[in-house]
Amino acid sequence: MPSTPEEDAVKSADEPAAAAAVPDEEIAPALRRHHGNGPVFFVIGAIFAVLCAIGWGYSVMSYTGLGGGVYHQVITSSVKSPGEVAVSYEVNSRDGAVCLIRALDERFVEVGQRSVTTEPGNHMVSTTVETVRQASTVEVASCREQGSQD
Repeated sequence: MPSTPEEDAVKSADEPAAAAAVPDEEIAPALRRHHGNGPVFFVIGAIFAVLCAIGWGYSVMSYTGLGGGVYHQVITSSVKSPGEVAVSYEVNSRDGAVCLIRALDERFVEVGQRSVTTEPGNHMVSTTVETVRQASTVEVASCREQGSQD
């Protein structure tokens, strides 16, 4: 019985793969002759991986952030009147800091700002910001070391 065109296509697709298949005994000696029989590539790869891990760990441990050595966190904020808001926040700095406080309305448009200077160390700071219209939120936009030109 003659074969169908579909069977011929399947046979022709299988035959080149079978003809191209070379026994492992013939491939392995050629690779051993070319690359050697020792674990050279494994050892080099392992050394590279260890060096990358050490470099990555060092960079993570030495990262201090983009803000320098000043850390701040807003504790409370409240609207005292349509023209004034109050904020309490914590600042921790080595050499003292200058913090920029911003008041924003409901559309996040700045309606007031104030710059506050703090002493070195960990301090709770309470201040008010005058606004041109009623604010809905207050944020500590940035805190920098005193004398910083960044």
